[in-house]
Amino acid sequence: MPKTEIKYDIIKNIGVLATNKSGWQREVNIVSWNEGKPKLDIRDWGPDHEKVGKGLSLSSEEVALLKELIADYDPYEIEE
Repeated sequence: MPKTEIKYDIIKNIGVLATNKSGWQREVNIVSWNEGKPKLDIRDWGPDHEKVGKGLSLSSEEVALLKELIADYDPYEIEE
């Protein structure tokens, strides 16, 4: 069975959250997947964006709700 090609267009790079030893970066971007509506996207990308890992895409409505949910979030409440 042939693999389905996934198309993506990174509309805007917002920032990098982390970089691992192999050079992959966890990035926050605005991405259009398969020519769909652009969404906020958080996932790992290989060097030069040639490979892509699993991630999370959020609609504008989901981003607005997430902002509300974490408005009072204190990252120091989590013990490491």
